[in-house]
Amino acid sequence: MPRGEKLLSFNETVSAAIADMSRYGYSSQARVDRWVKAIKDAAQREMVSTEKLQQELKRALGAIYYSQVDKGGLLTMNPGVSRFTLKNVKPKLRAELDRRIMAAANLIKLNRTTAINDTLQRFQGWATSIPLGGSMATDKSDARENVRKALKQLPFEERRVVIDQGHKFNASINSILADNAGAIALTWRSNWRQANYDYRPDHKERDKKVYLIRGSWAEEKGLVKPNKDGYYDQITAVAEEPFCRCFAEYIYSLEDLPEDMLTKLGKVTLEQMLDSDAA
Repeated sequence: MPRGEKLLSFNETVSAAIADMSRYGYSSQARVDRWVKAIKDAAQREMVSTEKLQQELKRALGAIYYSQVDKGGLLTMNPGVSRFTLKNVKPKLRAELDRRIMAAANLIKLNRTTAINDTLQRFQGWATSIPLGGSMATDKSDARENVRKALKQLPFEERRVVIDQGHKFNASINSILADNAGAIALTWRSNWRQANYDYRPDHKERDKKVYLIRGSWAEEKGLVKPNKDGYYDQITAVAEEPFCRCFAEYIYSLEDLPEDMLTKLGKVTLEQMLDSDAA
């Protein structure tokens, strides 16, 4: 390209490519390849840079970390856990923040590669169908929309990735704290009542059910047993599935468990604890 000549935008490049192929048709693979390269270069130019992407991810997930860890928001979902325990677990939670930022960045990069490849495949499929000498019957507007579809959708998909990774990060730091603080069970909470939330029916069915955490201190002492809902590791975890917004409220005390999750020894132990507290 001559010096000083303005680079075409992605949309302009697609329009020019479709106009050219409509006029001349599939005269050679070299012609198609030239436009494929131009479309790919234009698409990559208009994408947010990797550096800016990292900054946006750090800002979004960092805000969750600040609210849940620095400001102590995790303690509302983990009643009975002290700020001292939260402080001790903080290095692990910080490491999870860094890990989640990296995971989100890699996922967005993969989505971008997929979107660009889909765009180029759509263009090549259309371009190679135009007969030699061109075609006046080509619907250029429809062709443009078809080729641009994947890239047009990409910003929305990237926002969804950031939001989903935020839910996964929030769930993971709650799980880390619960594991280190000695949680024995959890109550599943679903947002199925929220307007316009595309909830999973099986997740709605889990709402308010209590699941035992396998290998907890209470189980090792023979104080608890799974009820009909079973262990937590027998189902998908909260926020594990794509765009799941369910969350867990962790349980640390025998007193807060359903009665059918206590063994005979557990019931005796709980009675002794309550008598001791009342004395």
